[in-house]
Amino acid sequence: MFAGPLVSREALTAPRQLKHFLIRSGYVGGLFVLLYTAVQATFGLQQVSRLGELARFGALMFQMISLVQMTLIIFFAVLFAAGRVAQEKDRRTLLLLLMTDLKSIELVGGKLGASLLLVGVLLLTSLPVLASLLLLGGVSPWQIFGSLLLTAAVGLAAGAWGNLVAFWREKTFQTLAISVLGIVLFFGAVELLGVLLSIVGQSGLARTVILLNPYRGLSALFQPLTMQANGQNAIAAVLTSAALMTTVGALLLATTTARLRIWNPSRTMGEAAKSEDDRLAAPARKHREIWENPVVWREICTRAYGRKIVLIKLAYILLAGLMIASAVFSIDPSRKLLGMLPPVGFAFVGMSLVSMLLINAQAVTAFTSERDGGTLELLLVTNVTAKEFIYGKLLGVLYNTMELLIIPVGFLIWLMMQQQITFENFVYLIIGLFVLCTFAAMLGLHSGLSYFSSRTAISNSLGTIFFLFIGIFICLMLIVQAQSSFSLQLPTFLVFILGGSLGLWVSLTHHNPSPALTLAAGILPFLTFYAITSFLLGQTLGVCLALTAAYGFTTLAMLIPAINSFDMALGRSTTEKA
Repeated sequence: MFAGPLVSREALTAPRQLKHFLIRSGYVGGLFVLLYTAVQATFGLQQVSRLGELARFGALMFQMISLVQMTLIIFFAVLFAAGRVAQEKDRRTLLLLLMTDLKSIELVGGKLGASLLLVGVLLLTSLPVLASLLLLGGVSPWQIFGSLLLTAAVGLAAGAWGNLVAFWREKTFQTLAISVLGIVLFFGAVELLGVLLSIVGQSGLARTVILLNPYRGLSALFQPLTMQANGQNAIAAVLTSAALMTTVGALLLATTTARLRIWNPSRTMGEAAKSEDDRLAAPARKHREIWENPVVWREICTRAYGRKIVLIKLAYILLAGLMIASAVFSIDPSRKLLGMLPPVGFAFVGMSLVSMLLINAQAVTAFTSERDGGTLELLLVTNVTAKEFIYGKLLGVLYNTMELLIIPVGFLIWLMMQQQITFENFVYLIIGLFVLCTFAAMLGLHSGLSYFSSRTAISNSLGTIFFLFIGIFICLMLIVQAQSSFSLQLPTFLVFILGGSLGLWVSLTHHNPSPALTLAAGILPFLTFYAITSFLLGQTLGVCLALTAAYGFTTLAMLIPAINSFDMALGRSTTEKA
């Protein structure tokens, strides 16, 4: 097969696992739950008698499913591609692959193909759901084909980017952080370049450049008549965007193939051996004093996550600067985007979401790197207690990512000084941000404890955070026009909320189920939905209290078993000392 035995093995072994079929059926089920929820939110119990209403609903659902699916494909493609290679590096099995007779293109292409196999299956699985929208009207077959083609192209490019970063960087956290930040910065750079080209009079080139942003191509697909009225062709725009994304993916794949054996084995291995020889030859020196909690000392005072961690922080600062500048200098700062938030609000939410993803990635890799590196077994024979380990990891995660919290807080302070938010709302936002970031950190550690496969732990942890906010965004889009209370909207979204509770329960109680985690999985989606409806109705205190109660209780439900049942969770046995 193409790309060698790595893809062949994945294609033969993946269908033998039950989770492969559960993911496929669950994905289709989730799309149909979304359809059902949208029907209830749009029509309710009213009888639809006009074909025009069905056609408008079909167009709305096509846009929503295409938008959500592209976002999911980008996320999964990057996560699967980067996680697969990062796990090989952590387990030091990539060296074995490099010593085989596999060609560079077979190794790089095989890893990429194996990572994107499930992504391609999910994309094809959505075809019957999209085709069913043809029965409603408002959607044409070429629009469905264009959506799938463009999503496949951007999935290839995203997977190739994650593959490149994973082969380039040595530490898993660096791989995940650079992959996420790189994609967001790429979209921002494309938009900025398009604006600059328009300013200098290169409008034709600007229209082509902005199609490097696949969401622009998707937007053209949603409005074919508007594009035609402006003298543009929607089909040509979609094909151009797909071709550009495929070209980007091919260039990234070629770069990774050419640099594979230059980046790997990592030069740090040779440096480590050289430093060992120098240490033996050099006179003894005074060692640094280790703190009372050695876990905190390792997280803060050593380079446990690589030497290039400062580059990730600089990339985040650049991204935050672009978001803030685009919001502050927007044409209409008071206009609510999508009927939800003003531009400055979207900038804060965007920064906070990226911060939570990076904090979660830092937390889960802080544990999986110990397990894959073989240092967790050494920890089990020491006197480090469960509280020291968990609290040490949490404090280390929050310390290493403090810039990711300082910048959003500083932006809120500036908004308060500009009198765009009140002091009361400032306090609510600070409390909510701290609670959510602590939840993200604890969820990462909980996933590392619950899943013995590092790739599964990383996918589950980041996927839970991502799906939570995708669900929130979908709810906002569906009820933004309703503007009704929690009690009126709850029956409409009940199936959607119950599905979220079930998924969260499966994630949280995988290895160590408890009544507290079950209760947390049950109440978190309901309280989150209450916070959404309260926010859209202009309430503030209720939103803060609901988020604090839901995510604070879930954090405690994960924390308390971890610090009390740490020995049992890791298979460690202890005896009372005489």
